[in-house]
Amino acid sequence: MNRFANASLLALCLLCSAVQAAPGSADDEMDKFIAEKGLFSRLEQVRQSVGTKASELVVNAMGFLGVPYRRGGNTAETGFDCSGFVRAMYEQTVGLMLPRRADQQAAATVKIEKTELQPGDLVFFNTMRRAFSHVGIYVGEGKFIHSPKPGSEVRVEDMRVSYWERRFDGARRVPTSSSAQAATAISATAELR
Repeated sequence: MNRFANASLLALCLLCSAVQAAPGSADDEMDKFIAEKGLFSRLEQVRQSVGTKASELVVNAMGFLGVPYRRGGNTAETGFDCSGFVRAMYEQTVGLMLPRRADQQAAATVKIEKTELQPGDLVFFNTMRRAFSHVGIYVGEGKFIHSPKPGSEVRVEDMRVSYWERRFDGARRVPTSSSAQAATAISATAELR
């Protein structure tokens, strides 16, 4: 979606919430207007599209369970490190090239609260005494998929286990469409440094 479409969607959301709060006969007129413009179906299509991409991402990532960890790895053939795994999943499923390192991925994405996590969001951890040193993909129900460390393989773990809970460093959402172009530009710039 471009900036105009994002602004339109925001306006539509505000309009829908205003409709629910409007008193009396204004409700009927507003409902009629929204129905005539087909705005409810458009909003539902956008919601389904975003949900479908997140589901595809998680299903795709699950297909790589058992691939061995390899520092600097970014393919199933060579193995994955944490950020290489996340980058490969987003490139294969969404067609978006994220930056290479976990800290760069955190910088190129949108900060969200832990309570806002949805499947497909990124979760970051401090595992090397520095911020954003590890990344995984949230799969739902407090779990995430990642490529943890040398000698292990891609697996799903529970973020509520004390090891991960103590090291949780934040959650991020990958921007969509026009924002994704900005993230790609950030990625290219970060890799040149």
